[in-house]
Amino acid sequence: MASGKKQQEPELHGGVLSGNGSPALWGTLIGLIVFAFVAVPISAAVRFATHPATQQLFGGRLSDATQGGYVAFWWIVAIFLLALPFLVGWGVAKLSGKTLAIIAAVVGLFFIITLVMGQLFVF
Repeated sequence: MASGKKQQEPELHGGVLSGNGSPALWGTLIGLIVFAFVAVPISAAVRFATHPATQQLFGGRLSDATQGGYVAFWWIVAIFLLALPFLVGWGVAKLSGKTLAIIAAVVGLFFIITLVMGQLFVF
């Protein structure tokens, strides 16, 4: 080498759990953990959405709701629960004020949509 500078090779580290883990890998790991926690509620919400006969299980006002509103309500809940691990993983990977504001806005929007749909169609 003419310049005389020594070329340094990048050091390899153990991965996510090592001291210098990649933010994307941390986001993926946290997203998988969140998915493990919401897997059963996702399954239940999809089951309620695809089998409208389950409407009778709830009794009261929920059994009197329109079938279309009941199905739409459970699909919205299932979509939100499915998006939650991706949203949390992305938030952990970025971890900035702007990212936290976006996450709060998305969660708030889904919460408001679920409440409005619940009031219009279910209750």
